[in-house]
Amino acid sequence: MGLFSRKKKPLREVWASNKTTHAQRSDNERHLSEFASSREGVRAYFEQATAREAAALVLIAVDGEWTRRKIADISAAEDLADSLGIPLFDVAASGYPREMREWNVRHARK
Repeated sequence: MGLFSRKKKPLREVWASNKTTHAQRSDNERHLSEFASSREGVRAYFEQATAREAAALVLIAVDGEWTRRKIADISAAEDLADSLGIPLFDVAASGYPREMREWNVRHARK
């Protein structure tokens, strides 16, 4: 099959490959829960899905340390943030906090 072959995957296969399994969702939620409980001043930031990336939830601690995991949608993000007792922000509306950018600069590979 050539690089520009006209044969494409059926849409249902593409959608199925983009969805996370129940086990992956549980692992993601466990990781986010552990991150939130082991750091101070954690806030949640929701990233909308794009054509290239699935929706994600970014947790950012007060010192700027952060972690990102896929999440189904904004309602799942709201539910998880509520269960963790942390505030939720929309990245499109608020942007990322300064502490996160500073943490990235301090921990950049040289």
